[in-house]
Amino acid sequence: MPRVECPKEAGVVMQVITFDRPDPRRMQYLSTTPISLSLEDKLGAFSSVPPFDELDKEEEVERKRKAKLVEKLKLHTVVTHPRTSKELALPIILNQINCSAELNDLMQSNINMVGTRLRRKMSVTERVAETAASLRDSISLRMKEAFLRNIWPTVSHLFIWLLMLTRIVAEALLWLLDWRPPPNLVALKDISATAQQLDIRLQQFCYWPAQYRTLQRTSCDWMSTSDSHPEYIRFYNSLWLVANDVIIGIALGSYVLENADLVARQVDTIINTYSIEGLQRMITWLTDYPAGLKLNNELAKFLADLFLWVIDYWDGSMRQLRPLLPYVVRLIGLSSLAGASLPISLVSDLVSLLTLHIYSFYIASARIYSWQLTIIISLFHLFRGKKRNILRNRIDNCDYDLDQLLLGTILFTLLFFLLPTVAVFYATFAGARMAIIALKAALDTWLACLNHFPLFALMLRLKDSRRLPGGVRFELQDTPAALLDDTSTADGAQALAPTSYIKLKSVPLPLSQTFSQYAQLGYRLRKHYLSPHVFLCLVSGQFVPPIHRKNLYSLQYSMLPVQRITISELWELLRTPKKVDSAGAHANGHVVGSGHSKAKQGRAKASEGYWWST
Repeated sequence: MPRVECPKEAGVVMQVITFDRPDPRRMQYLSTTPISLSLEDKLGAFSSVPPFDELDKEEEVERKRKAKLVEKLKLHTVVTHPRTSKELALPIILNQINCSAELNDLMQSNINMVGTRLRRKMSVTERVAETAASLRDSISLRMKEAFLRNIWPTVSHLFIWLLMLTRIVAEALLWLLDWRPPPNLVALKDISATAQQLDIRLQQFCYWPAQYRTLQRTSCDWMSTSDSHPEYIRFYNSLWLVANDVIIGIALGSYVLENADLVARQVDTIINTYSIEGLQRMITWLTDYPAGLKLNNELAKFLADLFLWVIDYWDGSMRQLRPLLPYVVRLIGLSSLAGASLPISLVSDLVSLLTLHIYSFYIASARIYSWQLTIIISLFHLFRGKKRNILRNRIDNCDYDLDQLLLGTILFTLLFFLLPTVAVFYATFAGARMAIIALKAALDTWLACLNHFPLFALMLRLKDSRRLPGGVRFELQDTPAALLDDTSTADGAQALAPTSYIKLKSVPLPLSQTFSQYAQLGYRLRKHYLSPHVFLCLVSGQFVPPIHRKNLYSLQYSMLPVQRITISELWELLRTPKKVDSAGAHANGHVVGSGHSKAKQGRAKASEGYWWST
């Protein structure tokens, strides 16, 4: 530990703060604020788009309430003091610490300019080695200049035109996926998981050039600047996720293509077992005193015949499409070559299409049950001599005639004893509908993991947690006994002032903040499906819609900007020349010699100075 020689008579207490110097080459830095893994423009980006508006308003109200509570707690603090100058200077001090490694390299590289040092004469062997190295560098430099002058401009221009062509095609597809037919109908990406997945991949493709350009621009600046580190993590995290998605998709697609007939038979068996034959057995069981319940035989037989007739018609339609099932399976296998997320989204859409009859059964039974329950409640008010005032939304007194009371009694008795029969059919189809929603939610959760999982951030945390700072902390170190001895030594040395040693350490980003987007998604799912309002809707027969796709996919769009870069802006970005340092300028803070500057200017001129020139 460093030792400060300060006499004890000075009447001061010394504090020595030590730290491990951050390495900017490894993107290590200290920061009092946690690093953000999502874009800042996502906050409130969809506040005006339903159903984002209600959830965002509730979350904003909750944040304001917590902020008010924090302000009230500050008023009840027993001991309070304004921030000192040292506390206010902490961000500047941390910035200087982050730059310390580059300052050290700068001083070490310019140490030969301090004073003059006589060099000894080189031996013959050293001269031969230096001449060979110079010849090698000269040949490699000439070859690189020839390549950059004659071949690279043509290749780079072809790459730019190819990139712009693909961007135009991607822009057209994005417009088609986001097109809303009049009057104010939903877009294709809002009702289809496959369209939503294509939209995510296309937007990532449109955003990658801007991300790469940002990282290239920061390479000309100080490496210790931490503004581009979140962008670096987002860029490589998305590339890594896409690579893993493609690898998993190739493995999945190869299995599906090699066993297409077997997979088609298994899919056919599952569809028949659960959506047709199993549903038929369940409906038949409901007509024969299910679980010992005494139902109305005539009504149960009527509803069963109605639903069974629709199932038979649906089964006939599926039999006509059954020969196409192996081709559909092969199509899903071929789509796996573009990533495992695409076949998963196709399976999610197929589940919605193949269970369309169950969805219609749920809608019909829920509507009948809700109407019957509403009429029973109205007739119950009739017995009490009251009625519901729709205009004022209240219950008012009302005088009924004898004929009205007699008719109401007959209808109430009839509907009340028929309610269990309708309720049993409604509960069956409602349970089937909730199971389908749970299956699709599991598939969407898998898609969220493939598209957004912070895999790169977790690997950085395991490899080097200083690259993901979540704050700083000061830790008091155990001072050696020799430094604590403030008494005079045997030779009469002067006693030293008491000294404390404090270690400045970086706090890694907590896992709760790393997975904060998943926590928000879980909160929205819990708010939508596990709330008392949903339970009341199920009991009363009201329709329980699935969570809107925008709410569900907001997690996957958190690493993409709201407004993507336009085609003209991308063209200007790709054609913008790279800034070249002039002779005698400072490259990244380091003094560049004249010979090095001329060579650098020659290479820059040969490559026209564009950003792709390295």
